[in-house]
Amino acid sequence: MLDSSMRRAKDRLGEPLAARLPHLSPNAISLAAFAIGILTVLLTARGLYVWALVLWLFSRALDGLDGLLARVHQKQSDFGGYLDILLDFFIYAALPIALVMSAPSHERYLALAFMLASFYINSASWMYLAAILEKHKHHRTKDVAASAASTSIVMPAGLIGGTETILTYCVFFLWADHLTILFVGFGALVMFTAAQRLAWAWRTLR
Repeated sequence: MLDSSMRRAKDRLGEPLAARLPHLSPNAISLAAFAIGILTVLLTARGLYVWALVLWLFSRALDGLDGLLARVHQKQSDFGGYLDILLDFFIYAALPIALVMSAPSHERYLALAFMLASFYINSASWMYLAAILEKHKHHRTKDVAASAASTSIVMPAGLIGGTETILTYCVFFLWADHLTILFVGFGALVMFTAAQRLAWAWRTLR
């Protein structure tokens, strides 16, 4: 929901920096963000939430730089987009697991299972839809044009996107004592987002 406006703000702030880094590989930035993400996971599993939050925000800042760097210096590649999202998915799955490992309980594991299941369903809701949109060139239509202009993957917007997920993970670190309700609540919102895309596909692709 916030991704388009956040992406515009990020581009305005980050373009001067990206312009000064012509020799950096976007894929190297993606790997650096992933390495910091792994360190975040390790700190999280040890219960060091404050340091984990700092590194989480740093890794997401780097993750936003790789695509911007690619666009500014005309280094876009399908492999780069694929690598970026694959590494992101690993970290987004590993962090909630690490949070529960740091203070495990039966209720937390059940809430974790529900939230990760919602991620699985939501991923299917947009990945396959993105392939269909590309097949039929629906990304030329108004409601997905903004996504197509600045990312490798095109999809209709939903309630929960990348920006909302980053902010929610910050909430997980700040209120880790309430993980069960936070996981269930966020999982429900992600499921609603998948339902939004299903409704969009029903209206558009029949």
